[in-house]
Amino acid sequence: MASVAAAFLLALLCVPALAQEIFQSARAAVPVDHTNIAVIINNADPLSVKVGEYYVRARHIPSANIVRVSFPANSPDMPVDQFQRVKANVDAATPRRIQAYALTWTTPYRVGCMSITSAFAFGFDPSYCASGCAPTKLSAYFDSARSIAVPAVRPAMMLAGRSFAEVRALIDRGVRSDGTFPRGTAYLLLTTDKARDSRVPTYLLAKGVTAGLVDVEILNRDVLLHRDDVMFYFTGLASVAGLDTLRFLPGAIADHLTSFGGMLTDSIQMSILTWLEAGATGSYGTVVEPCNFPQKFANPAIAIERYVHGDTLIEAYWKSVAWPGQGVFVGEPLAAPFMPRR
Repeated sequence: MASVAAAFLLALLCVPALAQEIFQSARAAVPVDHTNIAVIINNADPLSVKVGEYYVRARHIPSANIVRVSFPANSPDMPVDQFQRVKANVDAATPRRIQAYALTWTTPYRVGCMSITSAFAFGFDPSYCASGCAPTKLSAYFDSARSIAVPAVRPAMMLAGRSFAEVRALIDRGVRSDGTFPRGTAYLLLTTDKARDSRVPTYLLAKGVTAGLVDVEILNRDVLLHRDDVMFYFTGLASVAGLDTLRFLPGAIADHLTSFGGMLTDSIQMSILTWLEAGATGSYGTVVEPCNFPQKFANPAIAIERYVHGDTLIEAYWKSVAWPGQGVFVGEPLAAPFMPRR
């Protein structure tokens, strides 16, 4: 991963101001919940069918919100022309009230140069990609207000895993987290891999946004061991050790800033699925080389602030990434540990 972060730290701080201008034309919307999330099922993938039907039952999602499509599931990369056909079918079948998508498969996770979650959110658009170490288009969803949505932008998250048992456990953790207000800790690590520590300047900001609901520990180490209260875990490194010694609380978010964590099934580095297998409820990683732009990964301060103030996992995570075109979101989208039960 090329080291280009230093030249863009100023841009990281300036991005929210740009997002503010975009949101002057945004429309008010209700928060994402089971009534306005669409579940996309690939009928050609038996695991997708099983996961989708289980999720609909677990979250009491209306049958009108189920969209069924069919495409090959044996490759990590969906050809762009095939995606355009699938997306057109999804758009035609999606009720107008829908605010977000739950994608119920593990492959494909990429559409050409984009992640599949960003392709569903924005449509396939090369301006959200980059060839080499270059910026990409700003997400109109980034750092938005609590009850604001952008017309034609529906954030997407994959319900993915290596088996049905793993995805079922993920879904159950998300459901179990709702309204629990867990007293956990956000662990933010400064590692020996300085190239992948490009978002460290945001760590101190995270201390001031927790509203006293979680503790924040900024640790100068490569490995976190033997903690039983992990609510957030943000780090660098191509591979993260010691996950089997940790207990992630239901609804926990965890990711590592590295090049290929979003290559779910064939990464030469640690797949973000490993976080979910260890007990996290949401993770994020890039599907093509992003360089170490912090804007292409979650801003921990924003993710923590949005989550502890009541956003669902999909809202909080999506709002924390300025340039998400090359990154894939995986997890249980409706997990809401800090939202009062309704």
